[in-house]
Amino acid sequence: MTVTVSETVSLNGYEQGSTNSLNIASINEVVKRIVTVSNAETGLLSFSAASSTAVAATAANTYLAGHFDQANARYIRVTNKDDTVYVSLRFRSLGGHEFAVKVAAGSSFIYCCETTTGAGTVATMDANTAALTIAFDDLADITAVSESGTVDLEVFVASA
Repeated sequence: MTVTVSETVSLNGYEQGSTNSLNIASINEVVKRIVTVSNAETGLLSFSAASSTAVAATAANTYLAGHFDQANARYIRVTNKDDTVYVSLRFRSLGGHEFAVKVAAGSSFIYCCETTTGAGTVATMDANTAALTIAFDDLADITAVSESGTVDLEVFVASA
């Protein structure tokens, strides 16, 4: 899989944009879904070890875009398909820490999984209410809530 991020902008007749690519080897599965979220927090994606069948069985029924083996996730993108309403994405670790990002109308958020070591979402996030002493934890889930009404999100996950 090749992910390419490209900006195109010309200022005073000079091109100031950039293109960067990332090659991710061993992609065996992709999930691409359009899901509708409301202004109540909604489960979007969940992650756990493949051997954790109890978590997987519960998560499969409560997360709109699916449940994934945390070691196999390689790339996660969520795109807000709405023209005017923003969406908040909340990321939770297994340790109970959380952070949130605002995804403006028409914008995308890319979550960077560990692609070089093959660890997926294992040890990829940390959050706290105080200044961080960084100790990366495993991503457990992602939830979404719209500013108002319902919003369609395009969710794309690639895994090994």
